[in-house]
Amino acid sequence: MTSETRPHPATPPVDIAEWKRIVAEFQQPSTGRALWQIVNTFGTYALLWYLMYLSLAVSWWLTVPLAVLAGAFLVRVFIIFHDCGHGSFFKSRKANDAMGFIAGVLTLTPYYHWRWEHAIHHASAGDLDKRGTGDVWTMTVREYLESSRWKRFAYRLARNPIVLFVLAPLFMFVILQRFPSSKANPRERWSVHWMNLAIVGVAAALSWVFGLVPYLVIQLTAMGVAGGAGVWMFYVQHQFEDVYWERTEEWDYTAAALQGSSFYKLPRILQWFSGNIGFHHIHHLSSRIPNYNLERCHRSHPLFRNVKPITMRSSLKSFPLRLWDEKLKKLVGYRHLRKLRREKKRHQR
Repeated sequence: MTSETRPHPATPPVDIAEWKRIVAEFQQPSTGRALWQIVNTFGTYALLWYLMYLSLAVSWWLTVPLAVLAGAFLVRVFIIFHDCGHGSFFKSRKANDAMGFIAGVLTLTPYYHWRWEHAIHHASAGDLDKRGTGDVWTMTVREYLESSRWKRFAYRLARNPIVLFVLAPLFMFVILQRFPSSKANPRERWSVHWMNLAIVGVAAALSWVFGLVPYLVIQLTAMGVAGGAGVWMFYVQHQFEDVYWERTEEWDYTAAALQGSSFYKLPRILQWFSGNIGFHHIHHLSSRIPNYNLERCHRSHPLFRNVKPITMRSSLKSFPLRLWDEKLKKLVGYRHLRKLRREKKRHQR
């Protein structure tokens, strides 16, 4: 880690001591704010399940929209889960762990295992030599061109929007999270097993109340909405044209946070449902800041306000971006490959 970031047109060099001083006051959890989020998030989520139960006697045309809305609240549940994993939601470690486990049951995510993998993501985001844990599969232009036809096909498939934002989230939360990583420590592995038991217990109880088929339809609808929205948010936060990627010897923590994590400026209602995680540059600068303090921190100093925002409209430009060009230092699409091939043919003549 160096004392200054790489020069960037949108973000001037930042001294580490300066930003640490600025964010310090926003790292203090508030019990009142945390409890209010639990009430308006978990309370409303529980109410929606009760309303869905009542709606089954009326019409699926009522149940499915309620399940979609429950999925939106499930995104907010995951943000609380996420904050607990960083130890930032409550002051008490035990309170964070307990709340994280409960939120993990609702989001089908093993708390300690996820926390371990997510810590790796924060320690390596933007480092080209440390890709592969807690991130979206990203290849460089050179890696893609030197890959086998099968690997290129697999990469294109993984980057297909239907796979990435519809199929992959359900697979990841419903199936993949049921198995621990071979690299995980015993506590992380056991957290997967205990979470699986808890999920089976809750699923059995709700299937008994709702009926198996209604429960599965409601649960998969809510998870599909939440998972798709969550993966899209994560994608936009780290997959945009001028994102930061460097090799390990050049990698810088501050630059990776302010230039490699976007400020996704959302309408107020979507910002609320997503728990302010659009202020992702602030979150990566200091993961100890709870979600309810992220916006306040962003507005506290010109250093953060100078980060160019990504809007909902401009975020759609991320769709065709697939590969990292180490020479241009930006994400490019497959069209760029055709341009490279034409230039190569011209040079060969």
